[in-house]
Amino acid sequence: MSILSTVLEDDSKLSIIDKHFFKFESYLNLLGGITVFVLVLLAVINVLGRWLFNLPLTGYIDWIEQAMILFAFLGLAYCQREGSHIRMDILVRTMRGRALWVSEFASTLLILMVSLMLVYGSSLHAWRAYNIGDSSINIDLPIWPAKLVVPFALSLLSIRLLLQLWAYAIAVFISSATR
Repeated sequence: MSILSTVLEDDSKLSIIDKHFFKFESYLNLLGGITVFVLVLLAVINVLGRWLFNLPLTGYIDWIEQAMILFAFLGLAYCQREGSHIRMDILVRTMRGRALWVSEFASTLLILMVSLMLVYGSSLHAWRAYNIGDSSINIDLPIWPAKLVVPFALSLLSIRLLLQLWAYAIAVFISSATR
């Protein structure tokens, strides 16, 4: 939705599924945050090691490149649920009722189609990296696990979008029934 708001909860099947899925999304978002913290610690250790002992961490850049995927992608579905992605809502802000829910449904459906295409393409890319044994330059760290995070995270985003489509469809139906 265009405005950050608390997600309403009740005893419906959609709400129960949403609560359980949100727990999983929250854990992955926490993992992304912990990854940022660990990367900051690695940076401090690398800088101090270079400065004090003239011994930087071996493969520091390789580990940073691999770990950046985690905090960049694991929070996607969480942010979608919370409505914290950046979006232009000049037109949507003026809408109310059924027009708003139809607009939200259409834009979410479009995002879902793009996400599914990205899941497909990134899965092929991860599979190709696994097949050829792609690795980092410095310490030969396998790259395919990091590349596999992308289709995983985008799949979770797609599930979140499906849940939102379900909710928007209900909202469209309820708003048209009350007219």
